[in-house]
Amino acid sequence: MKAIRTPGGFSVRTDPRAVAVVLVLTAVTLGAGIVLIGSGDFPIAPGDVVATLLGNGTAAQEFIVQDLRLPRALVGLLVGASLALSGAIFQTISRNPLGSPDVIGFGQGATVGALTVIVIFHGNPLAVAGGAIVGGLVTGVAVYLLAWKRGVHGYRLVLIGIGVAAILTAVNHYLVTKASLIDATRATLWMTGSLDGRDWAQFWPLLAVFVLLVPLVFVYGRPLRLLEMGDDAAFALGAPVERTRVVLMGSGVLLMAVATAAAGPIAFVALSAPQLARRLTRSPGPNLAAAAAMGAALLLLADWTASTAFGDRQLPVGVVTGVLGGCYLLWLLVTERKAGRI
Repeated sequence: MKAIRTPGGFSVRTDPRAVAVVLVLTAVTLGAGIVLIGSGDFPIAPGDVVATLLGNGTAAQEFIVQDLRLPRALVGLLVGASLALSGAIFQTISRNPLGSPDVIGFGQGATVGALTVIVIFHGNPLAVAGGAIVGGLVTGVAVYLLAWKRGVHGYRLVLIGIGVAAILTAVNHYLVTKASLIDATRATLWMTGSLDGRDWAQFWPLLAVFVLLVPLVFVYGRPLRLLEMGDDAAFALGAPVERTRVVLMGSGVLLMAVATAAAGPIAFVALSAPQLARRLTRSPGPNLAAAAAMGAALLLLADWTASTAFGDRQLPVGVVTGVLGGCYLLWLLVTERKAGRI
């Protein structure tokens, strides 16, 4: 760690390696976004993409980039960063690398809310997004209350969350079996997780929530880091333990819910991005900035892979993240078992 002092007498502690990792991941994210915007049935060279973004493209390039591909890339960037931040929060609070919102039930709760709107109320996309947010928030409150016993502790939160996730997964399957053919097809496509067809209508609400919640999460970054040492140690060091936990859990659930509302339940980004960021920075703590940058880079790279790696057949990005994340989860479980932690 290195302390940087400002002329006003304030000091900020920074980790040069973590700063370098964030800068590199940000560059990777920007590069992946430019390549993704240029990919498709009408390919555009990266230089032309940059020129078009700066207002120097042709009329056709302006339409393709500004109206069709840029909002999809920006939605992917914010969804990846939101999921990764949510994962970093819950993994730190639970002190468990498996304490991810898509493992402990919050993603499944958002899916129940969305499928309820699709199957029962036949709602439009805006109503489906609202159902996902409500479902995620209700599940977050339920898991918190069920896990409460003189505080919310890591393994209890994870175990109860896994049980809730199993129940909600069964509810999702039930809803699909009771749906009409059209609604079942729509529900299955939504459950896969995809950035296809995403436009400015999904971007602006997602950006608004992101801008509101991310500063709040970073303000509570220090007490969150103290929580990783346990409630007693955090309290002894002056951290408002339960207030920090409630604020950050609420922020994490809402970040996950709005990301799911925008793109569907994209699997394993929240699980893998914070752990990969931590291994790159080699720094203790939640590594919030590095996790967010890693999540954005992972999702854009996965979307580019889903769009180009299989020829004319484009896959939903959730399929690619599911395959990669499943492999990562198996590796994580083997590593944790060898270390004697599970």
